[in-house]
Amino acid sequence: MTTFFFTAPSAAGDRTPPPEIAVRLRRIGKTYPTPQGPYIVLNDVNLDIPAGEFIAVIGHSGCGKSTLLNMVSGFAKPTDGEVAVHGRPVTKPGPDRMVVFQNYALLPWLTVYENVALAVDEVYAQRPKAERDEMVRHHLAMVGLSEAMDKKPPQISGGMRQRVSIARALAIRPQVLILDEPFGALDAITKEELQEELLQIWNENRCTVLMITHDIDEALFLADRLVMMTNGPEATIGEIVDIPFRRPRDRTQIMEDPVYYELRNRILEFLYARHRHPGG
Repeated sequence: MTTFFFTAPSAAGDRTPPPEIAVRLRRIGKTYPTPQGPYIVLNDVNLDIPAGEFIAVIGHSGCGKSTLLNMVSGFAKPTDGEVAVHGRPVTKPGPDRMVVFQNYALLPWLTVYENVALAVDEVYAQRPKAERDEMVRHHLAMVGLSEAMDKKPPQISGGMRQRVSIARALAIRPQVLILDEPFGALDAITKEELQEELLQIWNENRCTVLMITHDIDEALFLADRLVMMTNGPEATIGEIVDIPFRRPRDRTQIMEDPVYYELRNRILEFLYARHRHPGG
């Protein structure tokens, strides 16, 4: 039996205002010219993400997940439709959106502290140096790297490098945090540790998060909703799954919940039965 989750309508007389929409995707399409003709990567993608929500996007390779996130970050522009963040059309990258990549994207000749300070100094150049220094130190402490701030990226582990990337992204206090498979290159134990840390930090800050993942269990543990993409070309949103587990979340309790396996099976059925990758 498949379980579906819906938000109950407000009771009569409830004047609670609707949540502010942090990210709005309207009729998004992306086409690339090729020698064989136009190649349509995405077609008619529509999504509203309320402020403070944690969204995970999943789908097979080639379904346009990264292209979609690049349009939210401003690194790419849609061929059709519009991306807006807090009501403002996205036309280029900006400090209101920060990306954490799978490959860390750190400057190896700078220390951990300097990698984070580089972003803070760029965005908050007008603030006093002491205040900027405190912002850097505070966010490194949040990810447990106070004692490693004078080391350079080659001197620390992959998990620690990703912590630096997360600290750098959060230090400029973005409205939207974009995570492009941030834990994909890490071993299983380090991945789970960083997932726990990310949730703790997010629970304190509650910025809007948009994350790509190939890991169903990761999505079910972290996200409020899971956006499932159909296969490309002309990929679009096939289904959106509401993840009902209360926060703060306990991984063991969630995995003992029968609903967890109902949702997991529903996602697997979508990915590997209804939208099996042609090469799979």
